[in-house]
Amino acid sequence: MLVCTKGDWRYMGEMRKIAAILVSDVVGYSRLAGADEDRILARLRTLRSDLIDPTIAVHHGRVVKRTGDGSLVEFRSVVDAVRCAIEVQNAMVERNAGLPPERRIEFRIGIHLGDVVEESDGDLMGDGVNIAARLEGICEPGSICLSEPAYWQVKARLDLVIDDRGAVQLKNIADPVRVYSLHVGLAAQPKSAASAETYASGGRAASPSIPDKPSIAVLAFNNMSGDAEQEYFSDGISEDIITDLSKLSELHVIARNSSFVYKKAAVSVPDMAKALGVRYLLEGSVRKAGNRVRVTAQLIDSSSGGHVWASRFDRDLTDIFAVQDEVTQEIVSALKLKLTADERDQLARERAVNVEAYEFLLRGREQSLACTRPGNIAARNLAGAAIAIDPAYAAARALIAFTHVLDYINAWSTDPENSLRTGLELAQQAVAMDEQQPNGHFALGMACMWSRDLDRARAEAQRGLALSPNSIDLLMLMAHIQIFSGDPKGALETLDASMLLDPHYPEVLLQFLADAHFSLADYEQAVTALKERLARNPQSDIAHALLASCYGHLGRPEESRRAWEQALQLNPAFSIERRRRVLPFQYPEDFQRRVEGLRKAGLAG
Repeated sequence: MLVCTKGDWRYMGEMRKIAAILVSDVVGYSRLAGADEDRILARLRTLRSDLIDPTIAVHHGRVVKRTGDGSLVEFRSVVDAVRCAIEVQNAMVERNAGLPPERRIEFRIGIHLGDVVEESDGDLMGDGVNIAARLEGICEPGSICLSEPAYWQVKARLDLVIDDRGAVQLKNIADPVRVYSLHVGLAAQPKSAASAETYASGGRAASPSIPDKPSIAVLAFNNMSGDAEQEYFSDGISEDIITDLSKLSELHVIARNSSFVYKKAAVSVPDMAKALGVRYLLEGSVRKAGNRVRVTAQLIDSSSGGHVWASRFDRDLTDIFAVQDEVTQEIVSALKLKLTADERDQLARERAVNVEAYEFLLRGREQSLACTRPGNIAARNLAGAAIAIDPAYAAARALIAFTHVLDYINAWSTDPENSLRTGLELAQQAVAMDEQQPNGHFALGMACMWSRDLDRARAEAQRGLALSPNSIDLLMLMAHIQIFSGDPKGALETLDASMLLDPHYPEVLLQFLADAHFSLADYEQAVTALKERLARNPQSDIAHALLASCYGHLGRPEESRRAWEQALQLNPAFSIERRRRVLPFQYPEDFQRRVEGLRKAGLAG
């Protein structure tokens, strides 16, 4: 559950913003419906439930509306939109195999990055939507068309086979739009294993080398339940195994954020292992039916492609924690890991958790990954349902505490200060309930940091990392604390360690990287990191604001003004004074340096 800072304020009514828009429809829908309307509607419903909607969710999309046989979807980045589109189109190639042409369902997809207006009900309007719709209209069946702004966001990020169709006059669009047609048939892969660039902060090559100690990535277990809504359960099992393995200091464990990139992707085991910088991969499946669950798991050595260990567990649902423990113990045994006494004690601990409460927690964790206000509320409500069943459930209480802290950070509540106090109290309760629960220390460290108690925040992060050395959440928290505490060099070292464990790191890490370089007065490196973040998320007002300050320090006032104008366009309520009040810098001069950059460009008094 990484911190998601969307901006200082959310406001009601109409809002203008930059968005990645995907529009799709079914080729020849009228013809298909005319031949057998009931069958085509049933097939479309099935496609939406077990392919399209889950794929959109995995890639952080939001279905704005459906238009009969078509959809309008908003994504937080063009990279996410393109990956989603390719995954859907590739899946349709497989599903149409063997069907006569007159029965095939094929999609056309258009993707554009542009200006849209979001209305109070969440609907989107404007040229950004219109251009995406027109792009979809000129697509060949089964293909994807990108506008030039969309193409430039992904050309350096993904390995794609592209046809440049040149400038095209789209219907009812005033100026010609340069169009790129995307070949499908292979999953869109990152340009490199970790990132499109090598950052000078760490000096690492993009492909991470395999560490000296045993290294493993746990892939997302396949949901074999026949119900797409059960995806949260199979994902949750995978994530909990990652969490358990992350507690072992002798093991290098890749974060969920990176290992889940390959969910349903057609990538070979050696390629995945190379991209993630590991020797071993754990893959498996989960079939949940009533009160029974079947879990299969196999540990693969990527150097040979052979199975080191494989097993199947057919158990009552109440035994799911025992299954997770057995899988972890089998991996420890197969890799001949030498555990410390504390690690042996941790793995031997019995988990007395109600399974129904556990399922509510899994649903809540999944919702929290959306990093949105509605997702935050849903996560809190689901974790609350878990606590109603099991009042002593420390992990659920830690999640609720985290949601209250996020309300404070993003001003998502009517009383942010009270949200922070509530988060702090609940996090203290979670740690008191279970000192061995790393998530409790993470939530408490977060609450202490934003409460300006940086020494205690550091102590909680250190305690959490002692329990879970591979935890990306705790490493990111530690880096943030180091930035606010005036230790940017230490933050860069921590971020480098985090990137090794999470090669496909989230874009917010780039903000931390930029903040650390800024604090060292290394403004060029900060600009590099901010540009990379904005390539992945053009809607980050805080990235544009820090970029404006960097340009001010670099003596580039015009670029500074453009960045500042973009920040205010994305968030008209952006406030320097609120950020001064909220950001917990230990030394006021660290924040003042950010204001000084704006002042040099004539943007602050």
